[in-house]
Amino acid sequence: MAATKSIAGAIAALIGIFSLFWMSAAYADPLPAPTEKPILTIAGNIDTTNKDGTAQFDRAMLLELGLETIETTTPWYNGPVKFEGVSLDKLLKRVGAKGERVVAIALNDYSSEIPMEDFAKHDVILALKRNGEYMPVRDKGPLFIIYPFDSKPELKSQTYYGRSVWQVAKLVVK
Repeated sequence: MAATKSIAGAIAALIGIFSLFWMSAAYADPLPAPTEKPILTIAGNIDTTNKDGTAQFDRAMLLELGLETIETTTPWYNGPVKFEGVSLDKLLKRVGAKGERVVAIALNDYSSEIPMEDFAKHDVILALKRNGEYMPVRDKGPLFIIYPFDSKPELKSQTYYGRSVWQVAKLVVK
């Protein structure tokens, strides 16, 4: 009986220490303010912000998260295209997003609602580069939501093409 209480006490102490460590780790890595003009704002149900309840990112901040590559065909370009960008799953975890959907809003106010589960399930990226070059606004930049369309037949559909917003300026977590 005494051994059981002792083990339970030790477990409780470890849980307490882990909780303190986790909480301090979460607060030890605040989101810095952009040093250049922001190209992305994330709003809505997020825990980590850096300006007026939103998380703003300039290009350098996005690059610091690391780039993933998707080479795929799309309805917008001829032949396979190599896109490089930030994992949307990783980006939303960075800001502590809690929700089921994300509304992606383009510079021209076009928007599309995307299930958050898509990002991890399909390894979706927020592309900054196409074929090694940063994408200009006049050609779907600076940010473009890209699915790996060639990886699964179901991704080659209007559903997923419609979720591939280009000229992304804002993400709102719901």
